Amino acid sequence: MNTLSQFAITKRWPTKHEDKIQLFSFPTPNGVKVSIALEELGLPYEPHLVTLSDADVKSDEFLSLNPNNKIPAIIDPNGPDGAPIGLFESGAILLYLAEKTGKLIGSNASDKARVTQWLMFQMGGLGPMLGQLGFFYKFAGSEIEDPRPRERYINEAKRLLAVVDKQLDGQDWIAGEYSIADIAIAPWLRALDFYEARDIVGWNDHKNAVAYLDRFLERPAVQIGLNTPARPA
Repeated sequence: MNTLSQFAITKRWPTKHEDKIQLFSFPTPNGVKVSIALEELGLPYEPHLVTLSDADVKSDEFLSLNPNNKIPAIIDPNGPDGAPIGLFESGAILLYLAEKTGKLIGSNASDKARVTQWLMFQMGGLGPMLGQLGFFYKFAGSEIEDPRPRERYINEAKRLLAVVDKQLDGQDWIAGEYSIADIAIAPWLRALDFYEARDIVGWNDHKNAVAYLDRFLERPAVQIGLNTPARPA
């Protein structure tokens, strides 16, 4: 019988249910992608709260699973080769879970290609650019006197939102049917509120994107996933 004790991370975050997928995460836009996917797919899992402090994400135990010291990460006790597998990078985890279940990734090769391209759009563009927008508009970068970094990410955020809005014209979901691409994209759109940046990027002018995010947030699995693991009191 496979045991998860072979993973050093379980020394710091012990498991209670070794037969379930172990989720090590925090409810950020990247973190909730995986909790939402697990809820949508109906996969049994055990969440572990990993704070964003160096004490957690730079601990030897966490680095043993993700050398890049970023949440989320998972261990699947029932890996594809009959042995447990550990994974990091939210996009890679979404692909893995979708392929494991055959759900949220389309019904044929063409669908999968379309879903994957929009997942990569989020991973390579929307997420990093909105993250930089948050840094330069709300957080420490906002103190920089040179306006060019802030203007760059405001303008890039506007451009990417226009891409999303256009793609959603006439359809409810980014690749046609609800998929892991939506689970990747929508939490980052929601982050604009946290960054207090909706007005600066003209969020309300993107009617398709506004309605899209509302649809996404109404899903029961999304409502649970957005708060998993629960933040500390």
